[in-house]
Amino acid sequence: MAATAAAAAPALSSLSSLTVRTPTPPFSFVFPGPLKPFSLSRSFPSLSLIAHAKASDIDTSFFDNVNPEEDVVFDPPTPPEGFTPPPSFDDGPDETEDEIAAAYEELYGPAYSGFSVLGNDVYVMDSKVKKTSAFGKVKKEKVRDGFEERVVQVRRVTKVVKGGKQLHFRAIVVVGDKQGQVGVGVGKAKEVIAAVQKSAVNARRNLITVPMTKYLTFPHRSEGDFGAAKVMLRPASPGTGVIAGGAVRIVLEMAGVENALGKQIGSKNALNNARATVVAVQKMRQFRDVAQERGIPMEELWK
Repeated sequence: MAATAAAAAPALSSLSSLTVRTPTPPFSFVFPGPLKPFSLSRSFPSLSLIAHAKASDIDTSFFDNVNPEEDVVFDPPTPPEGFTPPPSFDDGPDETEDEIAAAYEELYGPAYSGFSVLGNDVYVMDSKVKKTSAFGKVKKEKVRDGFEERVVQVRRVTKVVKGGKQLHFRAIVVVGDKQGQVGVGVGKAKEVIAAVQKSAVNARRNLITVPMTKYLTFPHRSEGDFGAAKVMLRPASPGTGVIAGGAVRIVLEMAGVENALGKQIGSKNALNNARATVVAVQKMRQFRDVAQERGIPMEELWK
């Protein structure tokens, strides 16, 4: 044991002569100097009073005489001379049933019962549906809105699908009140009656106003085209009648025109000719409207 300690002594003395060097770090930390105090008055001169305000500078003498537990009595200001207070909501007379019904109809429209307090038309395009007692079928009442219906054409059309052909009917209907309102509609269905009803509803959604003179004719000439169909319209003298054919004649008669000349040029397609007639009518303008836009009297238009 003593021999082992004596042998280790020179080794320890040799190790003590060595110096241990720590590696130099690749980066160093640089600490900033002491921060200066921030002053609002120096940065923002306009806030110098707020920055240096003290609690003793705030005036709180108003709250010295106020007891928070005391009941505060409301003292309203004196009303001006001749002031009349408005009546209370509950003091007025009760509304009648007619007034309540009128207010309800103004908000939500006429009731489904078919009675209108404000005089609105309860027979809209989608007319009321009632059930007949014969076979329990559902039947629609005819629309009673002052418009007459004329069927221009009913054709059988087929659609080729994967399983074969589907048969439908296409109807073209012209509606009008014979007082300047007219519309052209088209609809398809598996039955003729349903197709006519659909086209009538479609025609009522596309109503236009036909400009007419006191002799129930056009104010001036006009031409319109739709697709390959072209229609030419001309005014006529009283007693001439409607000299036109096909869909043009039906559209003019349903609009209330009694003296006019019409000619179909090009295609004989009934739907395109009817729509071309509508396009030609929409191009017409009354003389008073043109004079009003120009800011001149109507006599100046013929000079």
